[in-house]
Amino acid sequence: MSAFASRDQRGKRRDKVVHARFSTTEIERIEHAAKAAGMTVSGFLRSLTMEEAGVRPFFTDADRAVLSLLLGDVRAVGVNLNQLSRARNRGETGQSQEEKKVIDDVQRVVAIVLFELQAFAERGARRRVGRA
Repeated sequence: MSAFASRDQRGKRRDKVVHARFSTTEIERIEHAAKAAGMTVSGFLRSLTMEEAGVRPFFTDADRAVLSLLLGDVRAVGVNLNQLSRARNRGETGQSQEEKKVIDDVQRVVAIVLFELQAFAERGARRRVGRA
């Protein structure tokens, strides 16, 4: 069995201790972040450690699939923005239907990315305090 407690073992006694050294500034920042997350320093560090070690990864396979799709959309929009920039630099003025479509695509992709990132952040906060 792993030295780390799994989700199924939440509530069981944790009797293994790990020692780590922090500077005064580092521990103050950690304490502040733990308090902001509504957690103890121990729980906060355990949560971060488990995520980083891959024991309880922050992103699920479904999350990675969504991010991969979003990355494709962002790349496509980037290509279109580069084309618009070249046209503007050549002195072409006015806003064509194609330019309006590209701008709409940019706004759509940015809104979706922000929505997904907010959902990830909220889920991460819930997981850290044990509500997800």
